Amino acid sequence: MTVTRSGYTDQEWGLLVGLPQSVVAAASAVEADGVRRTAAESNAGLETIADGRDSGSPLVEAVATAIVGELGDPDDLLPGGQGVEELPPIRPADPDGLVRDVLDRAREASRLLAEKAEPEEAAAYRHWLVGVAEAVAEAAATGGLLGLGGEQVSPSEQRFVADLSTTLGA
Repeated sequence: MTVTRSGYTDQEWGLLVGLPQSVVAAASAVEADGVRRTAAESNAGLETIADGRDSGSPLVEAVATAIVGELGDPDDLLPGGQGVEELPPIRPADPDGLVRDVLDRAREASRLLAEKAEPEEAAAYRHWLVGVAEAVAEAAATGGLLGLGGEQVSPSEQRFVADLSTTLGA
C-alpha cells in the first residue's frame, strides 16, 4: 500500500508533516540547555524523523520523506553527518505554550488518523512521534559540570514524553 497525501486535505497533511518537527522543538524547549546540548537534541530529533523513511509503515515513511524533502537529510548537513552545532538554540518565549500547542495538535492528529488511517498506520505514526520525543530527551544530559554528571533525561523531559504518549494514546 502506498501512502501519499491523497486522502488528506492540505491542512490535514500539513498537520501530519509539521507535527514531528514541532515535537522536536517542544521536547528540546522543556529544559533550558546550552547551545551544544540543544544542537544535539535537535540533531537527534531530525535523525529520528529521517529514520522514519525506513519504518515499514507507509504513512510514517511518506511523512518522513516529505519532511526530509523540505529540510534536507540530516546526514548531509555537514561532512560526517555532524549536524549544525553553530546555530543558537531555539528558546521560545513561552515554552509551556509551545508544549500545550504541540499536545493540542497531537490530539488533533490522533483524531484525524482515527478517522482516516488504518489502525496499524495510526499506531505506527503515534509510536514514531513518541520515539522522536524520546530521542530528543535522551540526546544530551541536563545539568552537571563541564559535560559530566547531570541527568540523562530531566523530569520535565520525562513529563513531556509521558504527556505526549498519553495524548496520542500510544
